[in-house]
Amino acid sequence: MDRIRIVGGRPLIGRIPISGAKNATLPLMIASLLTDEPLVLENVPRLADVALLQRILGNHGVDVMVGGKRPGDGEYDGQTLHISAKRIVDTTAPYDLVSRMRASFWVIAPLVARMGEAKVSLPGGCAIGTRPVDLLLMALRNLGADIEIDGGYVLARAPHGLKGGEVVFPKVTVGGTHTALMAAVLARGSSVIENAAQEPEIVDVADCLIKMGARIKGAGTSRIEIEGVARLDGTRHRVLADRIETGTYAMAVAMTGGDVMLEGARPELLQAALDVLVEAGAEIAATNEGIRVRRNGAGIAPVDVTTAPFPGFPTDLQAQLMALMTRAKGTSHITETIFENRFMHVQELARFGADIRLDGETATIAGVPRLKGAPVMATDLRASVSLVIAALAAEGETQVNRVYHLDRGFERLENKLVACGAEIERISA
Repeated sequence: MDRIRIVGGRPLIGRIPISGAKNATLPLMIASLLTDEPLVLENVPRLADVALLQRILGNHGVDVMVGGKRPGDGEYDGQTLHISAKRIVDTTAPYDLVSRMRASFWVIAPLVARMGEAKVSLPGGCAIGTRPVDLLLMALRNLGADIEIDGGYVLARAPHGLKGGEVVFPKVTVGGTHTALMAAVLARGSSVIENAAQEPEIVDVADCLIKMGARIKGAGTSRIEIEGVARLDGTRHRVLADRIETGTYAMAVAMTGGDVMLEGARPELLQAALDVLVEAGAEIAATNEGIRVRRNGAGIAPVDVTTAPFPGFPTDLQAQLMALMTRAKGTSHITETIFENRFMHVQELARFGADIRLDGETATIAGVPRLKGAPVMATDLRASVSLVIAALAAEGETQVNRVYHLDRGFERLENKLVACGAEIERISA
């Protein structure tokens, strides 16, 4: 397994291009199953999860072609994927593929909507808690699917097609909203999703579906209305900027000090996180190029934050904020309300000398004057990058092990940081 070696203590100065959002790319790729015409996705990030989903779609008979370089393309311009699900040859998603990436379970919705049947493995365990699929199955049942669980697989059937219905989620679920949306667009009649997730990635997927001919109102609000159509067309769609990558690099700059332009970043996608960074002492300025983040001289101020569904502070930035708060001048509190078991980075941050106490879903972080480099191990995608942020400000050398977690969600992280003056390199196994 590859490792990343970091020598801390250098401010970040320069420009970091923000890639396309992983959390929009995956459901957009899955939405290709809804049509027999080509779907062209631009600004697709080069990530391990994207490559894995290409394999999963290929198992269903989907052809995925990666466009070649074009004149004017920069080093970090996203890929263009040409995806064609003209003929679906297999409606089974096997355990060996689904078990490696939870989002792949969402193929169940377009498969049952278009083909009338799907057999998809239950996704199994996850490093950050149980994250059950019960709400996704409830949504499909409410849209007329017959659901049975047998031998670790979900069998979904709607031989005469799905029917419009009402889906009321008892709690906000991004995966459930994606599933209900993709199922409802081909269902006969009208559907309503209540207590829908309002994340920007839901809006991006809905925008693409509308271009394909879907009739959707209210994406980005808690109530989405869908009028089913008989078929969808192909289209071309550009994936929106990754707000989690944006927030991650913004926190890295706040941690190390310096001045970085996050190119292509959109402030409205993560305003709650930017507000917290300003409270912590960073200077944030939105420009027509993106978001400029600076911290010069002033120390890091402590903050109290509770994670919440969009438009609140995102759970996917919780670990990064905790790394930042380890150097704050005072005591911070972070409460995690979205996922249980999402504090596994705490014991690794402690190896740098961080002072963190856990009490249920709240972490109390007493800032320390300095961190010291140490060998650490990544436990999940967002936790792994929090260790990089700590290492960038730590004295001496850090080695981050198990960096395959990073490759799932951050495109060429070490290259982007080196370009801003960080001393960081990948050591191949």
